[in-house]
Amino acid sequence: MWLFAILVAPAVLLALASWRGEREKFRYYRERLADQAQGAFLPPVSLIVPVKGHDQDLRENLAALAGLDYPDYELIITARAPGDIPEDAVPPRTRVVFSEGQPPGAAEKLQNLLAAVRASRPRTEVLAFADSDARVSRGWLRALIAPLAEKGVGASTGYRVYLPEAPDFWSSLRGAWNSVIFGTFGPGKVEFVWGGAMAVRKDLFSRLGVETLWSSTASDDYVLTQAVRSANLQLRFAPGALVVSNDRIAAWDLLRWIQRQMVITRVYAPRLWALSFFATLMYCTGMVACLVALSHGHWVGGVILAFLLAAGMLKGTARKHLAGMALPESRPWLRRHGWVFTWLVPLATWTWLYGHLVSTCTNVIEWRGYRYRLSKKAIFNLSPPPERSSQAE
Repeated sequence: MWLFAILVAPAVLLALASWRGEREKFRYYRERLADQAQGAFLPPVSLIVPVKGHDQDLRENLAALAGLDYPDYELIITARAPGDIPEDAVPPRTRVVFSEGQPPGAAEKLQNLLAAVRASRPRTEVLAFADSDARVSRGWLRALIAPLAEKGVGASTGYRVYLPEAPDFWSSLRGAWNSVIFGTFGPGKVEFVWGGAMAVRKDLFSRLGVETLWSSTASDDYVLTQAVRSANLQLRFAPGALVVSNDRIAAWDLLRWIQRQMVITRVYAPRLWALSFFATLMYCTGMVACLVALSHGHWVGGVILAFLLAAGMLKGTARKHLAGMALPESRPWLRRHGWVFTWLVPLATWTWLYGHLVSTCTNVIEWRGYRYRLSKKAIFNLSPPPERSSQAE
């Protein structure tokens, strides 16, 4: 029984600790969401969106970004070449910028972002970034920009929630897996800004040398996170800057997607990766120990297993309610399908373990048709450059 206690105690303590500050998180959401529409800090913004081929609902997503409730912003869509932007996807009065594969030491997404930053209008005071495969609300940009008015804040961020249309099993599992990350954002320390919804003052971006840092990397968000922290500035989460992705995903694509996320995290945020690995391993070890004890007739194993499962599933339910607070237009979906955030948590925990384990085996990722070998200081493109003729098609 001593061995059993040693194996399950860390999992029980982690489950209890995970609820610390949960009430404060709900209060933070309520206050931030109530304040976002009244923000007086509305500087000129350049909103940059990289595009690579056709995403589901691309035209509608870009239209939402072009129709934001914000008085002074320009929307810049950026890509490597004209052939990467589907016809009729670009909204009116939108600027389009092409990187043409420069600088060669960066991943394609970073090349495109850098081209857009350089092309941003001189009077822009804030650079904001969004992804083309997610839908924003009309007040999204106001909410994202608002924290930058606070003293000591260097960058602000939202995050993504997966709410797939007609959800199947694998798409729902991705939503449950991803919601674990979403649940870490709140009023306390923010571990990283997320590239699909982040903002930084333009002068700070320049002063920190982010353009140089991005010229030899595959990670926009982790690298910006490190640069802001190096200046002893804070990161701030904006609940009103959540975005929704409603696309579906197949089993093999999900496993590759998880591996890519975890490899990028291991390379660019090793401390965060290690802490996550430790917590996941403790949870899974505790569950296995409980099952073994239960199989030997020790009822206490069943009691502790039920506690661990219930604690995780209740956390999933709390994440569902937080999403509903920030995304009122998604509440019908959450009422019908929000159970996935609760009942798929145990399986998502084991999927997290899978992601950590496979991410230890390689530094190579596949991303938007390219293969990259990552390191902290540089990346190596393992794919041949696209032919000029295909770019113009």
